[in-house]
Amino acid sequence: MRILQIIHGVDLQTFHWCRYCCLGKYKKPILSIYRWVSGSADGHLYLLANSIFVVLGQWLLLKAFALGLIIERSLYFILKNRLKRNRPQQAIPGFSSVIQPSDQFSFPSGHTSAAFLATGLISFAYPLLLIPLLIWAINVAISRVMLGVHFPTDTLAGALLGFSISQYSLYILA
Repeated sequence: MRILQIIHGVDLQTFHWCRYCCLGKYKKPILSIYRWVSGSADGHLYLLANSIFVVLGQWLLLKAFALGLIIERSLYFILKNRLKRNRPQQAIPGFSSVIQPSDQFSFPSGHTSAAFLATGLISFAYPLLLIPLLIWAINVAISRVMLGVHFPTDTLAGALLGFSISQYSLYILA
């Protein structure tokens, strides 16, 4: 139990550092960019990507994406509702997030897990896209913290969850 308190303390410090030190005088334009980045992981790009996989005949990738999303969404839902970690807005007195999250709990970050799932799967088929996709997925994770809806460890857990499931899906189907 003590280790969880230490992790939460470090999480709070990191959260405050990200939100207050990194935004600085450019807060509004930076938050506008992070709103867009966060929104890019809402799900419509995954539908578009899967449509492209159909057109390109990338059946393994399409099946891996379907399997990965089923596993990822299931684990995400179970973890969120079992662990019931409060979001920053509920955990930090007087703090308000920039956006309203789509669900109640914080751990793990679903946007981040889905972004890292997509990154792992797409870069398997198209290795040249690894760096741009990784930059995008990392920025999705950062955006969730900067918008005030997740703590850093929520996004770290989401990244590990999504990427691990991408590799598992490919392993099972290959």
